[in-house]
Amino acid sequence: MITHASQIARPCSKPGGLWLHHAEPRYLMHFFSPFDPTEVNSACWASVRHQDSHVLLCLMGAAENVGCTSLLPASFFSSSNTAVERGMSWRFNITTAWSCAWCHNPQANNCFSTGLSQRIIVTNAATGHHQTFNTNSDVLVQQFATQSPVLYNGCRSGEIFSIDVRQCNHKGQRWKAGQFFHDSAITSVNLLKNEQYLMAADMLGQIKLWDLRKLKCVKEYSGHKNEHTILPLHINEEEGLLSAVGQDCYTRIWSLQDAHLLRTIPSPSSSSRDSIPSVVFSSQLGGARGVPGLLMAVRQDLYYFSYKTDDPYCLHIKDMDCSTLHSD
Repeated sequence: MITHASQIARPCSKPGGLWLHHAEPRYLMHFFSPFDPTEVNSACWASVRHQDSHVLLCLMGAAENVGCTSLLPASFFSSSNTAVERGMSWRFNITTAWSCAWCHNPQANNCFSTGLSQRIIVTNAATGHHQTFNTNSDVLVQQFATQSPVLYNGCRSGEIFSIDVRQCNHKGQRWKAGQFFHDSAITSVNLLKNEQYLMAADMLGQIKLWDLRKLKCVKEYSGHKNEHTILPLHINEEEGLLSAVGQDCYTRIWSLQDAHLLRTIPSPSSSSRDSIPSVVFSSQLGGARGVPGLLMAVRQDLYYFSYKTDDPYCLHIKDMDCSTLHSD
């Protein structure tokens, strides 16, 4: 998973697990498993009381256990807090929740969305009021714009469309806007900072950059490998890079500007379906005086790749002494 050096919330491979971590080494990664459902489908930061005060996550149900969407205070993950402080803020049970997104635009304050099987639910976390938008396909990925209260959705059918969550008329599907299609299920949608372009990937391994004003594909990034996995894209506009880890466990880095494949990095570990690497890129790894670099997590190992060498430095997490680390 590649993002700018900041806090990260992402699903992990263990049942009911979620990793919370920061780019700086003084923070400790916390793993929790307090839920009956067996898989975290989606997770993102939510700003309820202040920036990143909560974590919004979707958990898949299994057997007799019902899945749910939950909004948890970030303090839940701190071992220093009491059980009362760890209390859950919001939860609703749902059979299959594929995706979630938090709105940071003040015109839809405290609102979040959940992508379900053939519908979308937009909920106000403060009032409990919700709106339902029926779709023709499962909504696998979502992202809110920040300049307007508009939600972008990617579906199993390959359809991508947007919703202005301020509208109240949900009859038919006239509320859909900015509608365009890929040839396979959408696995990632990423708005660029100016919010005039959207990057999307699908289960055929296609990565396309769309002009949202013209609803036209303007660039394609070739080489990505995917057949049936929801894999994220990671954009670093400061460095002009697009990165993605494929189902073949190779990390590929493209030029954002001309779509040229710059680098292909094999997994340092043996490749398998349950060991697809997670990656994070930073323009200033380690702080303001840091240098660009890529961190790659594979199972219990953490690798660092610099711009200057193809040989990564490996940090064995299982051998680390984390007793002196704490979370702020």
